[in-house]
Amino acid sequence: MRISYLGPVGTFTEDALRDAMGDADAEIVPAPNVYDAIRAVDSGSADRALVPFENSIEGAVRSTLDTLAFDTPSVTIVGEYDHPIRHSLIARTQLPLSEITTVLSHPQASAQCARFIRENLPGAEVRAVASTAEGVRRVSESEETWAALAARSAAALYGCAVLADGVEDSPDNVTRFVWIAPADTLAFGEGPWRTTLVFAELGDDHPGALVDALVEFSSRGVNLTRIESRPRRRGLGRYMFFCDLEGSAEDPVVAEAIDGLRTKAESVRTLGSYPVNTAGVPGRAAASPG
Repeated sequence: MRISYLGPVGTFTEDALRDAMGDADAEIVPAPNVYDAIRAVDSGSADRALVPFENSIEGAVRSTLDTLAFDTPSVTIVGEYDHPIRHSLIARTQLPLSEITTVLSHPQASAQCARFIRENLPGAEVRAVASTAEGVRRVSESEETWAALAARSAAALYGCAVLADGVEDSPDNVTRFVWIAPADTLAFGEGPWRTTLVFAELGDDHPGALVDALVEFSSRGVNLTRIESRPRRRGLGRYMFFCDLEGSAEDPVVAEAIDGLRTKAESVRTLGSYPVNTAGVPGRAAASPG
């Protein structure tokens, strides 16, 4: 099995992937960004991908939501894995924080450490890069007084020095990662299930349009655990809505609620229905007809 993930080596995604895989035998392949990690599955060059989906401090990972909604119609979410995130401030060599001129990291990581940056690096420029490990790699190759926010393990990989540990704004920092598989993959497992949807176009704009759509769930006792909007990229004021709900899409009540949503929204897509906090590499190929 070939598994794509947000690389390069040394990212939090790689740490989560190795923990989630356990003893599974697989070839793991770093991708330069979330889009490419998911596209590898969509194009058939990978069997699975693990990508960040949401963080307990900063919320949804927008690049994951947008890639699933716009760019990869032939994939599905077949599992999830929660991984604690502990950020370190890393430089090429030991130096005082007051000398740091630039901090490099993925935008999610920078946002998760915003208070630390404000209080300890007020004069530093915060610069976005494709991943936390990419930030450390660039720091390792530069003679500038730069630093990166990343996993402590990345410092050893790139021969850098750890200036401070635990610089995230909350000690309970957790990222939820999702497993991506080809659309015909069957999710399976014990315990509670979650279903993730995206829907859009609620008809003529009127007060309560979104409420009308969500009543399809509340009236049937289906609990939504997350909902948020993203632009549809078709002009101002047009949005799509991502939501997570408790239960499998195969459950009769959940299936009925989703069918009800289709009467209120022009576009409804099930991004995945899967067991919560999956251990191991999830999903199996669908049986061949006949």
